[in-house]
Amino acid sequence: MNLTPEHAQKPSPMSWTVGGKTLNSRLLIGSALYSSPQAMQGAIKASGAEIVTVSLRRQSAGDQAGKTFWDMIKSLNCHVLPNTAGCHSAKEAITTAQMAREVFETNWIKLEVIGDQYNLQPDPFELLKATEFLVNEGFEVFPYTTDDLVLAQRLVDAGCNILMPWGSPIGSGKGLMNPYNLNAIRQRFPDLTLIVDAGIGKPSHAVQALEMGYDGILLNSAVALSPNPITMGKAFKSAVEAGVYAFDAGTMQERDLASPSTPVLGTPFWHQN
Repeated sequence: MNLTPEHAQKPSPMSWTVGGKTLNSRLLIGSALYSSPQAMQGAIKASGAEIVTVSLRRQSAGDQAGKTFWDMIKSLNCHVLPNTAGCHSAKEAITTAQMAREVFETNWIKLEVIGDQYNLQPDPFELLKATEFLVNEGFEVFPYTTDDLVLAQRLVDAGCNILMPWGSPIGSGKGLMNPYNLNAIRQRFPDLTLIVDAGIGKPSHAVQALEMGYDGILLNSAVALSPNPITMGKAFKSAVEAGVYAFDAGTMQERDLASPSTPVLGTPFWHQN
């Protein structure tokens, strides 16, 4: 049966393309901090995530422990997003990214260049410098950045197809500290892939980010440090789906006054004689 356009099945809002890959989950998840390798595997599977971040600094591919870890990651059948966690300069981040491309055989890189050890805020100057170099080297850069609109524009000008502004500092669990700034970035770049990275502590934070129109979220601590990471992985899977479907459907506008859901004016009242 040929379907007319109005009867054709609409693509699922969960489907999206990032870094040239078409995925069915809007959740990116980290592989650190879990109480055991089994907890990590179980939580990632339960979350439905199709992208897993891996730090080259934490896992050396050359030793046995690194090989075991890498074998576990590969068994998940997820796309690997190496990151430059722990780097404090553009030079250090560039070197780590180049090593990661060889080890993990991908041009994807989550670019972190930390400028302040207290709140792990990115260094905007070193981040931009590293981004410009890596984009020219053929990397698909996923830059971890603050919610600064000017910096966002500079990163886009440098060739970024993806931006990952923080919700709040890494591991803080504070959620979206400044929804106004995040919304401004979303409005400025309506067609750019935007992922909230860092600070997501509860499933409700994920819903909030996706209801704003962000394309995805990246988290680690909220699942890994949960007393039951597998159940929390399931919770975030449901939260991501709820946020995406809510944005796709269109949430109602807030009102200053109450409005009854069942009008009473002009309707009959039934009663027995």
